[in-house]
Amino acid sequence: MAGLLLAATLTFLPDRAAADDAAAYCVMDSDSGHILLQEGQNRKQGVGSLTDVATAMVVLDWLDVRKHDINEAVIIPPEAVAFPQNPIGFQPGDQASVRDLLYAALMQSDDIAAYSLAVHVGQDLTPVSADETPVQRFVAQMNALARKLGMRNTVFVNPTGLEFNERKMPYSSAQDMAALARYAMNHSQFRFYVSQREREISIDHATATPSGYALQNTNELLGVDAIDGVRTGTTRRSGSSVIISAARAPESIQQGANYIITPRRLVVVVIGAPDRFGVAHRLLQEGWQAYDQWAAQGRPRG
Repeated sequence: MAGLLLAATLTFLPDRAAADDAAAYCVMDSDSGHILLQEGQNRKQGVGSLTDVATAMVVLDWLDVRKHDINEAVIIPPEAVAFPQNPIGFQPGDQASVRDLLYAALMQSDDIAAYSLAVHVGQDLTPVSADETPVQRFVAQMNALARKLGMRNTVFVNPTGLEFNERKMPYSSAQDMAALARYAMNHSQFRFYVSQREREISIDHATATPSGYALQNTNELLGVDAIDGVRTGTTRRSGSSVIISAARAPESIQQGANYIITPRRLVVVVIGAPDRFGVAHRLLQEGWQAYDQWAAQGRPRG
């Protein structure tokens, strides 16, 4: 028994090299939510465009509940184009589908796309007070989702994760982001969007002929060691961050005449790492080693 307890304890020891290169990280078993490796996992920090995972899930949940069409057009509002960067070239009055704006937000961190989706969905939500804006209603749903998932160290203040012009700074933690990614990767549409390396979207311009734009996914690890998502993010305060996820074939164990099928997927969150992709890849490899030890011990929790 003592040997088993020691082995279980060793499963939680962080990799020191990774800890030196990242402000915080968390490696989680997606099936159970069990944390395999961590360092500073509850530290409150800015997470930048990792926020788009919550934004996308509020949109997708809204589509499911309200039975809206993912191809319906979204109008780019005038205030959206005030964001510092506009690589796609959106202009006020342009239109794009919900689907294409989700691609733009999730694949290429497009803040205008995320904000426009928040306005579009927020207009369909019931206001709490007369002076509440559609974006405020949308952000309230983001925070409601965070509470539902037990994200105790998270406060969203906008749909983009940007920290400028905000009286209250948004923040989250590595563990909370892992819980959010675990939820999101269980949604087949989300999982498909974040797995795409390239995607061309269509824009109906208000003052010009329609055009297309070729998106490039900012996640450089897609396709490496079965990595199929999730998201990158950068803030001035916290630096570079990334969430990745990878799956193995489900484990099948026969018990008598029955088979127990256990999905195997890991979520890795790295916050504040200059070499975010190198650290995340290394943690994924170490996470699978920790997972195999944990599984061999009968998957003890707590």
